[in-house]
Amino acid sequence: MYNKIYVGDNMLIIGSHVSFNSKDQLLGSLNQSLEYGSNAFMFYTGAPQNTVRSKINSKITEEAVSIMKENDISLDNVIVHAPYIINLANDSEDKYDFSIRFLIDEIKRCEELGVKYLVLHPGSHVGLGIDKGIENIIFALNRVNLSNSNVIILLETMAGKGSEIGSNFFEIKRIIDGIDDKSKIGVCLDTCHLNDSGYDISDFDKLLLEFDSIVGLDYVHCVHINDSKNVLGARKDRHENLGYGSIGFDTLINIIYNEKLEGIPKILETPWIGEKAPYKEEIEMIKNKVFNSKLKEIE
Repeated sequence: MYNKIYVGDNMLIIGSHVSFNSKDQLLGSLNQSLEYGSNAFMFYTGAPQNTVRSKINSKITEEAVSIMKENDISLDNVIVHAPYIINLANDSEDKYDFSIRFLIDEIKRCEELGVKYLVLHPGSHVGLGIDKGIENIIFALNRVNLSNSNVIILLETMAGKGSEIGSNFFEIKRIIDGIDDKSKIGVCLDTCHLNDSGYDISDFDKLLLEFDSIVGLDYVHCVHINDSKNVLGARKDRHENLGYGSIGFDTLINIIYNEKLEGIPKILETPWIGEKAPYKEEIEMIKNKVFNSKLKEIE
């Protein structure tokens, strides 16, 4: 059973990226999450770099949901991440239509799993320019017709690498402003990406005030918790383990326990250490609010 940690009257929702395979599917993801001491988790429904997807097994899903209830884990705290191969900003005919079709398929898979939130990288304009890229993203998301689904697309804040769109709050706002059904669109904040794109998150309350004034805090439904290997504004997107990067452990703890983000899933995407995922140890660090200087020795 998850060791419940409370912020005020609300339970801390903490988890990590976990695997999802064709055999065990949601049940395998859940079991991995429980091993880490999590009450939330995120996964890709298949490899993020290709189109291979297994059919969702409803019996496995039902068994997983039953065990989740026994462990006080809500499906609202389970996140699916859309694959990297989806790029809604590039309107190259074949790639654009493929991206829209594949996103529709991913939404259907979320519905079959009962998952509410699907995190999506907005896309890269690949030389078309930001304005055209944003126009393409808006058109694609409206074409997906989110109103006919229970799934909410969460636009992830990006580091600004290459021609990525969504590395500043104004670009996120422009996309949301163009969506027909705004109840089916939201935001996933990523701490590494925010740092790398140039946002100083050491004063996170100030940053949240800025985000709220531009986009609106009500749109935030997930936070990716990652330290960064890069200095502020590097625009490189290289995640680091908690406390081992330029953001620092204390800053990340303040973000995780920020009262303005109560009840919102916090998901670790930190790198493996050797052949081992560090999530159990990092989640313990978070629960105890104590940095583990020997974390890198776990392999």
